[in-house]
Amino acid sequence: MELEEGMVRKIAISVAAVGVFVAYVVGVGTVYNDGGMGSTGGLALVGSIALFVLVMAGVGFVLSD
Repeated sequence: MELEEGMVRKIAISVAAVGVFVAYVVGVGTVYNDGGMGSTGGLALVGSIALFVLVMAGVGFVLSD
């Protein structure tokens, strides 16, 4: 099965965006882990999810043909 001309680029950009999100979530978990994630860590985690949604919407908008 052959991929379309720009599909590999789209896949790579999407995978990179998800990788950055996972790294950010791991970073939040590492920084705010003091015997359990407190309210500040929870807010940072919710913020990272909201940021991820906005970034993926932007990536989708940019990559749409």
